[in-house]
Amino acid sequence: MGKKGENIYKRKDGRWEARYIKEYALNGKVRYGYCYGKTYREAKEKVNYARSMLFVQKPAEKGDHPKYFSAYCNEWLILKRSKVKESTYIKYETILTKHIKPKLGNFIPEMLSEIAIEQFAHELLKKNQLSTKTVRDILSVLHAVLDYTKRQNPHMNAVVISYPTEKFKEKRVLTKAEQDKFVRYLKTEMDTCKFGMLLALLTGLRIGEICALRWSDISLDEQVLYVRHSMQRLKTGDPTRMKKTKVIIGMPKSEHSVRKIPLNKDILELCLQWKPKEKDAFILTGKSNAYLEPRMLQYRMQYYTEACDLKGVHFHTLRHSFATRCVEAGFEIKSLSEILGHSSTNITLGCYVHSSLDLKRQNMEKLCSTG
Repeated sequence: MGKKGENIYKRKDGRWEARYIKEYALNGKVRYGYCYGKTYREAKEKVNYARSMLFVQKPAEKGDHPKYFSAYCNEWLILKRSKVKESTYIKYETILTKHIKPKLGNFIPEMLSEIAIEQFAHELLKKNQLSTKTVRDILSVLHAVLDYTKRQNPHMNAVVISYPTEKFKEKRVLTKAEQDKFVRYLKTEMDTCKFGMLLALLTGLRIGEICALRWSDISLDEQVLYVRHSMQRLKTGDPTRMKKTKVIIGMPKSEHSVRKIPLNKDILELCLQWKPKEKDAFILTGKSNAYLEPRMLQYRMQYYTEACDLKGVHFHTLRHSFATRCVEAGFEIKSLSEILGHSSTNITLGCYVHSSLDLKRQNMEKLCSTG
């Protein structure tokens, strides 16, 4: 017997038979359709597909097999292959392979619903315990694939995705006293790595940008630092290779991240002291044939901050601290946004500008009467 309400039965010949209502005759008589499979699951998938085709006014043809959502995921990824950076492509591939296809790949597109997507997002947050930002990134990729799928299936209902709200989390920023302490530490027995880290603190460079930065990117004559590349470690995507990841030096995060940063006299003096003979040497190593990748720089950062007794400090903290110091010094926001490589001042103001209590107090004092 079939499960209650499912009309799926195991036949005497060993096959599974799934029955569904195909149409009603004028006299009210029901006409049934039948789907067969070697397993219960196969029969159920076929009958669900047949029902969905009836829903979109397209009868299921004999021998027709359902095209699952995973197939559309694969097609969408192929179309993105020549349109995005290698790092972006690998990110998309990882999201699809690790999260979307395992959970939603066996769905027939017509049966994907807002509830199914909500359950998927809820599981990512609660069961997998992914961060809100990571879940939002996954849902963004899902949204793009759904748009592609909808274009291939005009009768498919549009699926609305509800994105989880990110809880505001105060970003860690070095106080002036902490920054002074950290700078003193970096200047003590300074080496190329400490110099590079100090340069990042004084210019707001991202970790991938400072790792990829070479001395050829710094013009002491123009007094300018050019941000042209970024370094990151990514999956190879080739299961036959011994090493599953590789270091890639490519374009920065976005087109706005390619930028020129003016160097003040303090930075210029440091550069003059540490400029090596090799023009194309990496900033962090002083050698053209050796680099320090982001993961290793994070380890160095942890060692340095522990030596300074600084808690909760990561490399990105330097970037937030740089932006905060700029605001405290009265920086014009548009200039700061371009130095940080942002596409708009809203990103700068919303994510990277953190007013210290002292600055807030100074602004409050402006409201005092002068009489």
